[in-house]
Amino acid sequence: MNLRSPNTRLSDIPTPENQLVMNDAWDTEAISELIRSKCDHDETPAFLFLGQKEAGLLTEHLAQVFGEDAVVTLHDTYYMGLDVIVLETENHISTGGRKAVRTLQDPIARRPAWRDADTSAQWQFRM
Repeated sequence: MNLRSPNTRLSDIPTPENQLVMNDAWDTEAISELIRSKCDHDETPAFLFLGQKEAGLLTEHLAQVFGEDAVVTLHDTYYMGLDVIVLETENHISTGGRKAVRTLQDPIARRPAWRDADTSAQWQFRM
C-alpha cells in the first residue's frame, strides 16, 4: 500500500505564480484591477486563491464591513464573484479557472421572424 501523510508536500508540483502582493491591509481596488486584467473574451476568472496572510486580511476586511460574527471562516465564500480558495502557503494571491459571462437576452429577440399568415398558409397547403 502507498500511504502518505496528508501534510506531505510534493516537490514536483509547481507553485502557482503570485499575481499580487499586499502589505498590511486588504486592497479592494487592487483585487478588482487584478480580476479585470484577467477577463478576456466574455470570460472571467472563477477562483481567488489566497495565502494564509491574505486570507487573514480578507477576513478582517469582511469583519469590518459585515461584523465579527458574519465571518467565521472563508469556506464557501465568494468575493467579487470569485470563489475564495485558501492555500497552505504563507503569502499568495492569484486568480484561476474560467467562467463564461452570461448576458441577458431579450426573449422577444429569440423569436423567429414574423411571417405573413396568408403566405405561410399557402405553403402549408401545397406541401
